[in-house]
Amino acid sequence: MRRLAARMVIAGMAIAVGAAAAGCSSAAGLAYTKGPAPASSKSTSMAVTAVVPGTARVKTESGPAISVVGAPQGVKARTGILVDATTGQVLWSEGENTPRPIASITKVMTALVVLQAGGLNRQLAVPNAVIAYDARYSANAAGLVPGQRFTADELLRMMLIVSAADAAYTLASAYGPGLPAFVAKMNAEAAKLGLTRTHFTTPDGLPYPTATSTYSTPADLVILGEAAMGNPEFRSIVGTPFYNLPKTAAHSAVSVRNSDALIGTYPGAVGIKDGFTVAAGHTLLFEAVRGGRTLIGVVLGSPPSGPASGAQDATRVLNWGFTQKQAG
Repeated sequence: MRRLAARMVIAGMAIAVGAAAAGCSSAAGLAYTKGPAPASSKSTSMAVTAVVPGTARVKTESGPAISVVGAPQGVKARTGILVDATTGQVLWSEGENTPRPIASITKVMTALVVLQAGGLNRQLAVPNAVIAYDARYSANAAGLVPGQRFTADELLRMMLIVSAADAAYTLASAYGPGLPAFVAKMNAEAAKLGLTRTHFTTPDGLPYPTATSTYSTPADLVILGEAAMGNPEFRSIVGTPFYNLPKTAAHSAVSVRNSDALIGTYPGAVGIKDGFTVAAGHTLLFEAVRGGRTLIGVVLGSPPSGPASGAQDATRVLNWGFTQKQAG
């Protein structure tokens, strides 16, 4: 199946590039987005130009393959987008180019950098500093014990399935080496993918040095999500409802459930990553396949009314998306 390529330009919308773009800034963060999101009135007239990485193939949709009627109702997220992953058609959007903090969706880029580097069978020791790091931010963690050793693959699974910040810290420390070098690799990969309104300051989305220092946009995150979901290893991990790792001489046992509330509950959901911070609200980058159609999207800033707030918004968006009919 053809998938949406890793660079999108939404027709009719000016996307600033160059030093003035938010994703290119070296500032600590961005001003927290205030006020209502722009109205969702663009879905029937958008087209997407896609450039497939590593090839000369350029695909442009000049008209909608799906006849879009209305918009999803009851969505409380501040911003979001829904895209047909096969054609690249944008079906719905709210503030698709508005930068916002993204919380643990950040770990998608962390995983992509690790997967591209390889060496997933490497044995990595959990750093001593991870305990203080997690405690400082009250981070979600898998309870890794300093000095214990896990393979990079095992750490990837903990990081993506249960959103373990201690696993992300361990991976970044080894693959940087060190957090600053690793974060630099994350931003370099973002530039390579054309994510001009994306910036990373941590490997996990925690609020360092400020609550809004790591940020992205719905349009950029769909590109990142497609790049990651194109990796078979990543795709198999994020679609896993549970992960059980038996105890060995090198480490304790780990048993975790996927923090993405859509996995195992929403018919056709195949990934990819959720998150939460006070500034970001609930965030969810998602993909689902149903009836031969693959939809990918994101909701950012769902209200902190409960742990499934982002999943509820994503469900409303997906349910609406799957009801839209093919044109002609």
